[in-house]
Amino acid sequence: MQENFSGIGQEQRMKLKFKVQPYQTHAVDSLADCFAGQPKSSGLSYRIDPGVKPVIAVAATPQQSLLLGIEPVPETEATDAGFKNAELMLSPAQLLDNIQAVQRRQNLPLSAALVGDKKTGCPINLDIEMETGTGKTYCYIKSMFELNQRFGWSKFIVVVPSIAIREGVYKSLQITAEHFLELYGKKARFFIYNSKQLHNLESFSSDAGINVMVINVQAFNARGADNRRIYEELDDFQSRRPIDVIKANRPILILDEPQKMEGAKTLDSFREFNPLLIARYSATHKTEYNKIHRLDALDAFNQKLVKKIAVRGITVKGLTGTNAYLYLQDIEISTSKPPEARVELEIKQSNGIKRVMRKLGRNDNLYDLSGGLDQYKGYVVAEIDARINTLSFTNGVELVAGEAVGNVDEAAMRRIQIREAIKAHFDKEQPLFNQDIKVLSLFFIDTVAKYRQYDASGEVPGEYAQVFEEEYLAQLNEVLSLEDTPYNRYLKGIQARQTHNGYFSIDKKTKHLVDPETGKKSTETDDVDAYDLILKDKERLLSFAEPVRFIFSHSALREGWDNPNVFVICALKHSDNTVSRRQEVGRGLRLAVNQSGDRMDNPATVHQINELTVVASESYKVFVSALQKDISESLSARPRVADEKYFTGKVLKTPGGDMEVTAQMAKQIYRYLAKNDYTDDNDQITPAYHEAKREEQVAALPAELQPYAEQVFQLIDSVFSDAQMPQIGDDRKAKVNPLNANFDKKEFQALWGKINRKAAYTVHFETPELVSKCVAALDKELRVMFAPKLN
Repeated sequence: MQENFSGIGQEQRMKLKFKVQPYQTHAVDSLADCFAGQPKSSGLSYRIDPGVKPVIAVAATPQQSLLLGIEPVPETEATDAGFKNAELMLSPAQLLDNIQAVQRRQNLPLSAALVGDKKTGCPINLDIEMETGTGKTYCYIKSMFELNQRFGWSKFIVVVPSIAIREGVYKSLQITAEHFLELYGKKARFFIYNSKQLHNLESFSSDAGINVMVINVQAFNARGADNRRIYEELDDFQSRRPIDVIKANRPILILDEPQKMEGAKTLDSFREFNPLLIARYSATHKTEYNKIHRLDALDAFNQKLVKKIAVRGITVKGLTGTNAYLYLQDIEISTSKPPEARVELEIKQSNGIKRVMRKLGRNDNLYDLSGGLDQYKGYVVAEIDARINTLSFTNGVELVAGEAVGNVDEAAMRRIQIREAIKAHFDKEQPLFNQDIKVLSLFFIDTVAKYRQYDASGEVPGEYAQVFEEEYLAQLNEVLSLEDTPYNRYLKGIQARQTHNGYFSIDKKTKHLVDPETGKKSTETDDVDAYDLILKDKERLLSFAEPVRFIFSHSALREGWDNPNVFVICALKHSDNTVSRRQEVGRGLRLAVNQSGDRMDNPATVHQINELTVVASESYKVFVSALQKDISESLSARPRVADEKYFTGKVLKTPGGDMEVTAQMAKQIYRYLAKNDYTDDNDQITPAYHEAKREEQVAALPAELQPYAEQVFQLIDSVFSDAQMPQIGDDRKAKVNPLNANFDKKEFQALWGKINRKAAYTVHFETPELVSKCVAALDKELRVMFAPKLN
């Protein structure tokens, strides 16, 4: 374990590692295989006379004209030195055959025709669906190398909807360069488009190697002098228009999060690029063209490619006739004493009434503990049940962990959430620290000023920053022990003010924060500096040497903010319809990495390590219901009916090669499901099927299907049912009071034996259910009674 937690130099920072993973290779092959039969070209040269206005045809090429059904316009002669992508030599029929072959082997719906887009003018539009956190950016970068290796195409433009994604893509190109050099024996040249640094565009055109330009949509689709330069003849660019030089390359456009770029003006702007083809990558496609690959939320969870999710809910419980404030955080168990409840209550102090966290035991009187506050009269602890996380009082009031009663305004709710997030962070950090994994927690806020403000004296902590430091120090004091352990030394080396930071837009002239909700100056370009640490220096944030572990951000909900070691997410904001629960958790789904840069993806331990906790401002049930609804809606393209028609013609991938499901085989599969009640009257998969699979008691297939059992069950599993929904855990897990050594002592065992015999001969019950209830109650009482008292 490395214990030099500070002062690590640039040369010592971790280096993220990459490896070839089959599921990512499948995504790359899905794109490349669409062009099987395309001859490899080293790139076609063209010329544009420097200093003379180029005349480059914007009109459709003959291939485009054929696919779109419009009149071809001959290309005019290009006269500047450069290399462009070779034209597609496949006929529309050949291309469609290839696409259908790719779709068939994945059992995707077959495209009836090539779906062109008259708005962009591009006849070839391919959709790649990949769930957040599964390496979408890696896949399309690798696809560039694969397309170059197979077909010689070398000019690629990645178009993104925001600065955040732009910086993330650029970072990915940097950190994967050595990896792809090992795989393909070459490096790509890449740059971010800047209208004032057009020498990069010259190199993009003149270089024959793999060239990648990353551009955010605002650079060519926004008002303002800088944004319009791409369409203007520029003196410092030999009186040429940058867009003409770009389009002469016949680039392949890769759209990252295309659903964010579907405005009519934006789509029309794509026509100016004269793309050879457009590949669209997203987890949530809004408009679909020809879908050639699908790795959806269900696939990602089932294949353990992303973190599993647990929810720590908070509920405000309305009780009539009481104004007593109480919040039950959790139940603590121990081998040396009965369960205790961690409860926040109001206590009368010399300087007024304050809310304080206290540990309560059985028979504790809240009226006495509060200093005599009338609101707590009658509140005496009757029972603390760790098995179901409940605290009961003698007046009948009962709380479940995560429930609050009394006056819970927004400020109180946010403090509770911050406290719970910090506790969840520490719960995860202690075990993961010993595995060399740094834990990060992310807070979403709706108003920047609640975290940080500026006045004449400089930066001033906002409300949330102050609350965070108070709650952090309180929790830290409980976590720290007297032992001299590496983890204790790590915690003691970080000050509270160092361990949290915010990433927001700042007006560079006034040094004032720009609030995205209200500030008129808030634009995408304001974010560039704000994302330096989390986007441009991801390795530093992942290192123990960097003290920041808690991140507050307003704009992090935008697509593009991803860090693999986010283990806790807390939204200190009102839920609204603009951001789904799925988007919220999406920022923390990536699998974590350790200090060596290795991804924690061992199938045997992946979900023991990788669990994302969401601290919600609503109950577990409400949050999970909304999240599962979001996931279910995202799976709308999945088939729901398991009938003969669905199975017929599907492809089974066997060791001996692909095999098509015949009509006879489809009938056998259908009858097998019906016979075993694995489908209902509507031919939908029943919970009984999934339960049998989980318990490994699924009925045997007919003999004729036995050789392909694995593939047949994969085909059945591709039919969606609610029973397949990913299981979302409750982070407030019920606890069993651990037995100490006293349980095994002869004295206790002798007493237990006598009680058992006595009960058997002298107690009579009317029903077996009463017997079970009595034994369970007696067992619980004995554990509480003897665990702390036997020596």
